[in-house]
Order: sequence, then structure tokens, then C-alpha cells
Amino acid sequence: MYQLSANIELLFTEAGEDAGDRVRAAAAAGFDAVEMWFTTDKDLDSLEKALTDTGVRLTSLLAGPRMTYTYPGTDLAPFHEGLDLAVEHARRLGCPRVVLASGMGFPGMSRQRNHQFLAAMFAEAVARTDDSGVEFVLEPVNSRVDHPGALTDRTEDAVDVARAVGSDRFGILYDLYHSIVQGEDPAQELANAAGFVRYVQLADAPGRGEPGSGSVDWAAQLAVLRVSGYDGPIGLEYFPTVPSEESVQRIRALAADA
Repeated sequence: MYQLSANIELLFTEAGEDAGDRVRAAAAAGFDAVEMWFTTDKDLDSLEKALTDTGVRLTSLLAGPRMTYTYPGTDLAPFHEGLDLAVEHARRLGCPRVVLASGMGFPGMSRQRNHQFLAAMFAEAVARTDDSGVEFVLEPVNSRVDHPGALTDRTEDAVDVARAVGSDRFGILYDLYHSIVQGEDPAQELANAAGFVRYVQLADAPGRGEPGSGSVDWAAQLAVLRVSGYDGPIGLEYFPTVPSEESVQRIRALAADA
């Protein structure tokens, strides 16, 4: 059975603004894992205590600030500072991975050169945090609907960067929603990304709501995921159209049989 990880930025908001309260609400609803976005706007004491008290595991968090890296003359100090802070918080909260974004590419360079720049930057980040025990995952995001201009808007882009980084602490986040919206075939993309997929997220399409709110055949897609060999957690990063506990019922039932 896949471990489902509730995104507390979008789910269990009924519990209020405090991240710790949302963790407790997720635990009360039967979750043993949650994911989140940035830590810099959170009460870390409350969050840490809630994770400890409930035994819920934090499966991913984001590094900030989100910015464009490949433009000539860009100061990368904010990236390194943000990554260091994300790693520090990940270690404190027992989170095994930090999610990275590519930003927008520089149109004055080829896509390949943009990717080479990213790979060199991320390889340096891996080396600088070698003793942290935290891994990094690069997330490709769709440019058709949600992230126009994104540099890594195809799964193969993120795989190319990860392959160039060449570290067992660096892989990709495969988000079924972004992949499907981008027009990709998940079976093909997962096969081509074998060995690099370290984390998975999902939302239905169209609409980015809970599974069952769109047109994706989730039984089939979870079967594809299982065939690919992925057996890690699945982040539920969707905008619920119904109360949080109700929104997870369909994917829970399908994941139990996947």
C-alpha cells in the first residue's frame, strides 16, 4: 500500500492557519505523513511539537526563494542561503528531502545550456551539503496552465539535469498532475526516468482538485506507478473541492489496492 502524504498547505486548512494544528488534524484523519511548502512562514516550534506528538512524518518541504537562476549576472547567494536554511529545517523536522525548482530559463541560451547551468549549480549545492543526509528533488512543472515559461516543464528535462548532477542524493519529483497537463504519457515518462524518481505527487486534471474531481483514471495511473517500481510516499498536492477528509476517500481506497 502506498503511503499517502497530505499537503498541509492545501489540506486540513479547516484546522486553522497554524501548521502544527493542521498536522494534528491530518493525524486525526488517519494520516501518518504530511508534506508542506516553505518553512520560513511557519511556527517551527509548533510544527515540530505536532510532528513529535503525533508521530506523523514530514515527507517533503520546499527550498526558497523561487527565482530565475540562469540569467547572466544573477546573484545566486539567495539560492544558497535559502537552500542551507531549508536543509537546516529539514534536519530539525526529520524531513528526508527538499524540493527544488528550476525557475524560468534565459532565452539567450539554448535549452541544453540552461540545463547545464542548473546542473552545475545543483551539483555545487549537493557538495556543500554532503554531510546533511538530506536529498534534493527537482520538480518539473507544466508550462501549459500553471507555470508559463518554466525551464524544466518536461519530465525529461529534470531527468537530464539529475543525470548531469550525478549524485545519489539528487533525483526528481514526478508529479502526475503536471505531467498529464503537459501532455505526457506517464508510463513512458516513468520508464524513461527509471532510477531518478525519488518522490511523487498527484492531483486530478483538469482543475487540480482531489482524485475523482477530474477525468484521470487513478486506478490505471497508480498501476502504472507500481509497474515503474516506485514504492515511496505519494504527496496529495491538490486543491480540495470538498472538505479535506472527504476529499481523500477515493484515493485512499485506490491506493490500498495499488
